[in-house]
Formats: sequence, structure tokens, C-alpha cells
Amino acid sequence: MKAPQDGAEQAAAGGRRGSLSLDEVDHRIIALLGRDGRMPYRGIARALGLTEATVRARVRRLEEGNSMRVVAVSDLEAAGFGMLLAVGVEVEGRPATAVADDLAGIAEVFSVSVVIGTHDIEILIVARDLEQLDELLGRLARVAGVRRLLPSLAVNVLKNQARWVPFNHD
Repeated sequence: MKAPQDGAEQAAAGGRRGSLSLDEVDHRIIALLGRDGRMPYRGIARALGLTEATVRARVRRLEEGNSMRVVAVSDLEAAGFGMLLAVGVEVEGRPATAVADDLAGIAEVFSVSVVIGTHDIEILIVARDLEQLDELLGRLARVAGVRRLLPSLAVNVLKNQARWVPFNHD
């Protein structure tokens, strides 16, 4: 049996992530798990008037179909990171995907996207303070193929909703 692909592998293979058709019960299960990812199947079943076996089967189908996954989300400030930045990266002399792979290996980088627009890659990074930020930006600039960094410091985060997914749900 082949291991499930992550989103990048699936996109490269031409597959679509989350291509299951979701019904009202699926959306309600996802909503309950979104509020409490550790909610027991028995509690979900009770809340929705279903059997525990039905809930277990639906959750398994949603996870195996890449429509849902239950994860822990950390609070950046509680973890000691007072600075959040979006950094545009202009690339020169190497493929953007190769540079993006190298950037993804840096611990303080928590999101990497190859983009179309004013730069080639966009990353999201965290730093504890200005000293760590200065050191981190230096490390990012030394990655082979990085031509220019365009950092933007978030001074007031109005919305950072890690679990938000735009379902086509009426």
C-alpha cells in the first residue's frame, strides 16, 4: 500500500487534495473537532445523534481522503515568539523550488510558498526579539539563490486562523 501524499506531492502528481464530497454530517464532525480536536468519537456521536461506529468511519474517510486532519496548533506568543513576519524572497541563479526547499529546512520558517508576483517565494517566519530577527534574516540571505529579502513585520495581527478552510458549504 502506498503512503498518502502530502499536498505538494499530490499537486505535483496532478491530484487534488480534499476532493471528497462533504455532506452536512461531515461538516458538523469537522466543526466539533475544530473546537476540540481531542473530542472522543462517543461525544461526537452523542452530539450528532449518530453511532460511534458511524463517526469513526466518517472521520477515517475524511482523513484518508485528505479532506480533514486533526492537528495541534501552537500559540506563537505563548511559545515566546513576539515577532511574526511575512518575507518575500527574490531568487536568482537557482530554481525557486530548490531555494524554497532550503528555506523550509530553517526552524523559524513555518510556511513556504512559491508564488507569482513581485517576488518568487513567500515565507512566514517568527523571531523572539530583534537580535534573533537580525540573525535569522542573515541566515536567510545566505541561502544559495536568495537575491533579495523583502521582510514585512506584522505590527497588529487582526486574524490568524490556522484551522480555517474554505469549504464549499451552503
